[in-house]
Amino acid sequence: MPDPRTTNLANILVNYSTKVKKNDLVAVYAEPASTPLVQEVFREILHAGGQPYIFPWASMYLPGYEGLSSLYLNEASQDQLLHEDVIARKVMSEFDVGISIYSTDNTKSLSGVDPSRIQARYRSMTEYLKIYRQRSADKTYRWVITMFPTNAYAQDAEMSLAEYEDFVYGATFADQTDPVAEWQRIHDFQQRLIDWLHDKHEIVLTGANIDLQLSISERDFINADGEHNIPSGEIYTSPIEDSANGWVRFSYPAVFRGRECEGVELTLKDGKVI
Repeated sequence: MPDPRTTNLANILVNYSTKVKKNDLVAVYAEPASTPLVQEVFREILHAGGQPYIFPWASMYLPGYEGLSSLYLNEASQDQLLHEDVIARKVMSEFDVGISIYSTDNTKSLSGVDPSRIQARYRSMTEYLKIYRQRSADKTYRWVITMFPTNAYAQDAEMSLAEYEDFVYGATFADQTDPVAEWQRIHDFQQRLIDWLHDKHEIVLTGANIDLQLSISERDFINADGEHNIPSGEIYTSPIEDSANGWVRFSYPAVFRGRECEGVELTLKDGKVI
């Protein structure tokens, strides 16, 4: 029997976040560690009438099986690094839905890779990303990103796997009887704040790690209510381009593409980091 929280999370991804419908072509990007969730997502897609395709990729530009990403980045020629993934291009051009599930066994697996080679691989996806951004903006491609708890993530969080599972499933509302209703509640709460922000002009942020002023005059606000990221729960916008002045320090470390960053501090003047 699958963990009922995994079943609930699959329900959220398929029926709430991406709203899969009959005959939708659905790409599921996943790593082997997330097989329990992939199986439940596969089931939900079938029940919704969609056509599921499973792609074993760590992301849309690297192979997802353990060890292949670092092997590829370390040993591929420059031409191979810059080669556009033809399958990813086809999926992005023709599919209706993308569900990405991150579940690495080693968050530091790319820490020994030359960053310039990772950047080269990013450049290979330039045209793909243009299609992605356009189709995402016009809502012809519906997507969501989530994570499946693994020992690697639990270790980074300094938790046991069981503790981390409780944390993730709690943050996604997958531990609730009606998780979709919980996300609708988040949407409604955040929409009230968006309505309040509608005619506001300036934001001032002060604290131990920030002293920043910026203008939001006539900007739109977006309700991040679990449609694209699970977990979610934020309101976001972009400031007037030349209005940000001050500084911000990020006190919490982050791991991205195998590298841990900490102690980042930015000073901004007229919208530019100086």
